[in-house]
Amino acid sequence: MMALPLRKERADASDIPHHRNRINWREQFVAYLFLLPALAAFAVFAWWPILNSIVMSFQQVDLMDAGASVWVGFRNYERMFADPTFAASWRNSFEFAGLSILIGFFIPVLVAVLVNEMRAAKSFFRIVYFLPSVIPPLIGILVWQLIYSPQPGGLLNQVVIGLGGTRAGWLQDAALVKPSILVIMTWGGFGATMLIYLAALQDLPIELYEAAEIDGAHPWDRVRFITMPYLRPTMLVLLIVQILGIVQIFMEPLVLTEGGPGQATMTPVFTLYRKGFLNGDYGLAAAWSVLLMIVLGALSLVYLRVTRAVQQ
Repeated sequence: MMALPLRKERADASDIPHHRNRINWREQFVAYLFLLPALAAFAVFAWWPILNSIVMSFQQVDLMDAGASVWVGFRNYERMFADPTFAASWRNSFEFAGLSILIGFFIPVLVAVLVNEMRAAKSFFRIVYFLPSVIPPLIGILVWQLIYSPQPGGLLNQVVIGLGGTRAGWLQDAALVKPSILVIMTWGGFGATMLIYLAALQDLPIELYEAAEIDGAHPWDRVRFITMPYLRPTMLVLLIVQILGIVQIFMEPLVLTEGGPGQATMTPVFTLYRKGFLNGDYGLAAAWSVLLMIVLGALSLVYLRVTRAVQQ
């Protein structure tokens, strides 16, 4: 008797009908119906303000009478680029970004590696290092304002004088104010970032460390040749996230320096706040917001590309 050919148990991708990949809108109607309230809220509270800001950037805005707003074309953008604070604000942002990489980027990595290498008390140190992230940002800034106080009661100046140094104006000296602010930001945010690195290290196969120990590798060799290469994709993603946050610095200059000394801590978001809410020039502030949105959008695209490449 002639044997019948066995049927393939697994069909090739080309054998699958194309129509199966299409969305059946009738079956999905109820699901999208449930999404409508959330989509409507998102449109009202997110997309409408964005579109309204773009329109306002081409107007001389009168908030008391919307009909009195005058269309001025690109005049607000011309004023923005001609404003002396424009170059200073973006220059400060780039300087903040560069200093944040030098001061704050590697500290969470270092602390995460040290905690991961501990044989005991890991949970204790996780809590200790994460505690600053729990403190409300404004409260932490006010505490650091007291620490940086130039008065004789300032804690940091007392320590410096006790070590034989001289009193410094940490927030009043243009050369010291940026590093001083970045120390505050690093203190407040490195705990959460450290936990991300620790979570990444939990997926690192322990067999690699054991094989390195058998081969006689020292702890520094394990960190250099195993831990750091493994963390490199995560470090790249968090670097872009850090730059995104640095570009949006606002609360620290507002509370600590009001943009000073001089223009040393003027940032795009702080300048936008001053133009709109203090000077009442809403059209110019809208132009600043549109430019900031474009810059952050470009950085977000870079972030998405990097995360996609890391996942692959």
